[in-house]
Amino acid sequence: MTSLVSTSHLQLAAFAFGTVGWILCTISMGLVEWRVWHVDNTTIISSGIAWVGIWKVCFISYLHVSSDLKEQICHKMNDYETSIPKAIFVAQGLLLIAMVVGALGMASTIFALRSIYMGILYKTQIIRFFLVAGFLYLAAGLCVLIPVSWNFYSVVHNQTISFPTSFYMPSSPVAQEVGAAIPLGIISVILLLMSATFSFSYKFPVTPNAGV
Repeated sequence: MTSLVSTSHLQLAAFAFGTVGWILCTISMGLVEWRVWHVDNTTIISSGIAWVGIWKVCFISYLHVSSDLKEQICHKMNDYETSIPKAIFVAQGLLLIAMVVGALGMASTIFALRSIYMGILYKTQIIRFFLVAGFLYLAAGLCVLIPVSWNFYSVVHNQTISFPTSFYMPSSPVAQEVGAAIPLGIISVILLLMSATFSFSYKFPVTPNAGV
C-alpha cells in the first residue's frame, strides 16, 4: 500500500489545485467587476465608473438619495433583454457548467484517492476515476476560459453593449479596464488545467496483489 500511496502525490496536488480553481471560478462568477467602464456622463453614474459583470451591471449614484449619501444601483441582465449580447448569457451558462463539472471532478478524484489510501487495489477503478476527473477538470477549465477570454478581448478592443434605457448605462464607455474577476478567472483556468494534466498522468504501479 505504501508503494501505491507514493504514486499519487501529483493526483493529491491535482485535487488541491482543482479545489482552489473551483473556488476561484465560483468567486469570479459572483463578482460584478469583470469590465470596469469609465463614463463621461456623471448625471446618473455619479462616480463616473460602472462595473459590468456576467449577471448584472452596477454603479454608484447620489441622485436617488442625496448629495451626501451614495447608493449602489444594480441591474440584472436577463435573457429577455434583447439588446444585451447573447455572449453574456452564454458566459452565464458556461460558468454554471464549470462550477458543476468542477465539483464532479473533485468528487471523482476523492473516490480515486480514497481507494489508494485505503489500500483498495483495483487498478481499473482507480485509473478510471482519475481519467474521469481529468476530463471533468479539463471541461471546467475550458468553460471558464471562454468567458474570461471574451471579456478580456472586449476590454482590449473597448467593445460596446447596448443596454436597455432603464439601466441608465451608456452604450459605450470612454475607456474600460479589466476588473478583478478576470485575473481570478485566469488563475482558475490555470489551476483546473494543471489538475487535469496531473490526473491524466497517473500510472498504476505493478503490484502482484493488484485487482482489475
